[in-house]
Amino acid sequence: MEADEPERVAGAVPGGEPRCKGGRPRLRLASAVMFVRELERSVRFYREVLALEVAVADRTAALLVSPDGFELYLRSMGPGAHHPLGNVGIQYLIWTADGEEDLRRCEQVLRAWSDHVTTQTVDGFILVEGRGPDGVPVLVTYPGPDEVPRQHILRRFYLW
Repeated sequence: MEADEPERVAGAVPGGEPRCKGGRPRLRLASAVMFVRELERSVRFYREVLALEVAVADRTAALLVSPDGFELYLRSMGPGAHHPLGNVGIQYLIWTADGEEDLRRCEQVLRAWSDHVTTQTVDGFILVEGRGPDGVPVLVTYPGPDEVPRQHILRRFYLW
């Protein structure tokens, strides 16, 4: 164990997974926070591409929610803010469309907002990648990993 690594939590098994009745715990991502340059522009984009609805908004932040309850918080940081790729921390999220028709809809929205959109088939799933209004990569797949388990790390992640 490294010097700055915490001790194992009581009840954890080797590998760091906690013991739970009935097997492995099933956590799911509930919310994400994204800093943006222009709030209104980003709200329009993420509502359109991800089919989210605004639940709460004020002058500098908005909470967008999906029909299944996922939350995307957008916080305006001003026109000078930047997003350095390749630094520690989450770089972007990968979304899964409900079906091929929904994936094509996402692709059309990305093409309307972004000059650089790619579509490729990898290991039995389709990956569409474009850029959001702040240049942050937006990736949408179909089918999702629950339907087609991922077999490889995407080469795209090694391009930085």
